Amino acid sequence: MPELPEVEVIRQSLDKKIKRKKVKKVIVRNKNLRFKIPDGFSRFLENKKILRVGRFSKYLIFYLSNKSYCLLHLGMSGTIHLLNQNKKNFITNTSFYNSPILPKKHNHVEIIFEKIRIIYNDPRRFGFFQIIDNSKMLEKRFSNFGPEPFHLDFNLKYVLSFFKKKEKNIKNFLLDQNFVSGIGNIYANEILFLSKVKPDKKVNLLKKKDCVRIIINSRKVLKDAIKKGGSSIRDFKNTFGSKGDFQKNFKVYDRVGLLCKRSSCAGKIKKKIISNRSTFFCDTCQI
Repeated sequence: MPELPEVEVIRQSLDKKIKRKKVKKVIVRNKNLRFKIPDGFSRFLENKKILRVGRFSKYLIFYLSNKSYCLLHLGMSGTIHLLNQNKKNFITNTSFYNSPILPKKHNHVEIIFEKIRIIYNDPRRFGFFQIIDNSKMLEKRFSNFGPEPFHLDFNLKYVLSFFKKKEKNIKNFLLDQNFVSGIGNIYANEILFLSKVKPDKKVNLLKKKDCVRIIINSRKVLKDAIKKGGSSIRDFKNTFGSKGDFQKNFKVYDRVGLLCKRSSCAGKIKKKIISNRSTFFCDTCQI
């Protein structure tokens, strides 16, 4: 599943291409996504301008000219493909998984602008669209989500308060969207390595300095990943043909059995399953 950096790269690609453009037509070929596409979805979008493409956590937000919104979550396998009618489309994928060109199957939704169209493709159909009528409903939609790592609310006071009297391990907390929004499995591993914290450590055993490191490194890792275009575990490229490059910087993820990259450490990278997720850590410097 795309994490915050990959969705941010998608947002940037789309915003440059469709910002201020008017939706001419919407074609829904298959309503049966994770949540059924609502009746009237095409009418909701048609003849509206996309004022901008925003993002919260792992959600794309299309800001519409009538002050309403359309949310898109890509699920496990959803991709957005952008096609320019006046050019050969060698690379159409703005998203994280699968082919860099538009697949022939599973093209569920098509949004048509002048000279450009975007197509939502999703083989597993775990993604979904959602109509949001106004800003109050948008705020309510995300009211149960924790702050993003970049937000000022994600601070030491907040973290210590959230962790108080809790015994869940820190890895599961980083994946808990009610605690902090946008972090997924890949980046949780990298954040904890930089913070020198073992993934299965209970949060009630963390010291203040551990929490400070986790806050700082959450921002650092995600910022670096966005700058490098995300992590291309498969064939991800954005619409400009740039491939995500952050996987070259992995310190622990998918490096089981290899030596720790920390120069002062002679440890090896181990793998452990935590809540059904592959977890990677150094057996020496993460304590």
